[in-house]
Amino acid sequence: MNINLLTVGKLKEKYWVGAVEEYKKRLSSYAKVTVVEIPDEPTPDNASPAQEEQIKRKEAEKLLSKVGERDYVIALAIEGKSLTSEEFAEHLDKMANQGYSTFTFVIGGSLGLHETVLQRANYKLSFSKFTFPHQMVRVVLLEQVYRAFRIQRGEPYHR
Repeated sequence: MNINLLTVGKLKEKYWVGAVEEYKKRLSSYAKVTVVEIPDEPTPDNASPAQEEQIKRKEAEKLLSKVGERDYVIALAIEGKSLTSEEFAEHLDKMANQGYSTFTFVIGGSLGLHETVLQRANYKLSFSKFTFPHQMVRVVLLEQVYRAFRIQRGEPYHR
């Protein structure tokens, strides 16, 4: 199984980088994990809605160029569906049983994801109605993917 994480923006702080590396290491027993960072487009202060749309479109083009035709794409979006860890594990397992072997998760930048990314997504996932920094979401997502594999295999995990 392949897990791809496409993100807008780069991790800079060592503690986030360390946390991502830890979960990539833990996940290596279950899947090949690839993290691809797309540079975020500069956003001027007081950007107009048209400028914001243009920025999101540029970021979307870069993100979508990294998505495979047969990937099962999960976009992280505030308007997506919230799941428990068990439901998330069940969903991934169900999709794997339907023949998907590459799961591509997409995390947008500060302006969110462009509509073209949301349209390409097979599933829209929300962790909360809160807005989180993309660095934190990256770590939480990798932890939940790791937890999902543990749940699927009946291995112990914190409840």
